[in-house]
Amino acid sequence: MKITTQVALFKKKEIRRTLHDNKWWFVITDVIKALTDSENAKQYLKNLLNRDEELAKGWVQIEHSLSINTAGGPQKVLCANTEGIFRIIQSIPSPKAEPFKRWLAKVGYERIQEIENPELATQRTRMLYKLKGYPDDWIEKRMRGISIREELTDEWKNRGAREAKDFEILTAEISKATFGVTPKEYKELKGLKRENLRDHMDDFELIFTMLGERSTTEIHRNEDSRGIPKLKEDAHIGGEIAGSAKKKLEKKLGRSLVSSKNFKNKRLT
Repeated sequence: MKITTQVALFKKKEIRRTLHDNKWWFVITDVIKALTDSENAKQYLKNLLNRDEELAKGWVQIEHSLSINTAGGPQKVLCANTEGIFRIIQSIPSPKAEPFKRWLAKVGYERIQEIENPELATQRTRMLYKLKGYPDDWIEKRMRGISIREELTDEWKNRGAREAKDFEILTAEISKATFGVTPKEYKELKGLKRENLRDHMDDFELIFTMLGERSTTEIHRNEDSRGIPKLKEDAHIGGEIAGSAKKKLEKKLGRSLVSSKNFKNKRLT
């Protein structure tokens, strides 16, 4: 089953959400950060449960650990549906609560629209990037990259990858062979923490990421690969194909294409 993760904005704060049983489920710590500006949302949540005994009693009915797409692959994250989020909001003393409730209602209405017309989800993702200030040509590459990534993770799931660690290992294998660094090392190079690495890649970085992942997908299919060892071997080869092309271009340009630039500090070009 494909993991559908989207990022919505509330007052310029990112709220990750995913579809589960045809409903939107929201990352609880993202909601807490949006409403409280807390630097440690996990600790805030822990304190919240200690303070509100009734909330703690019904916690297992509210939260659900769901897979959320991250730069390192799907990871299990605590989420709550709209009803659950409303209950959590009741325990958060914040003047931002009422606007957030209206925002949730709007998101729910948008989901109904997206069911009737799936193209709207893609359009909204494009609009989100545009509102953040990304140029149109970059957005086109990013959207294509998202599609290629989803296609690859679907292949991994169908061919034996099950745990979040599996996806992290396979993603790192492609990245190392393409760029010489793992996603974690790449984020450190760009000075990123929680941010999505690919949202801070420039055109060439996105292009070679796509080439490595698309090559890997095709190798899996061509060889009907099964099991993590074989998938990892394919991932390395797919990354090498992209890495070889990158090195040839770097030699021609006389500079490295592994960039420390990020969108927070400088407009991507």
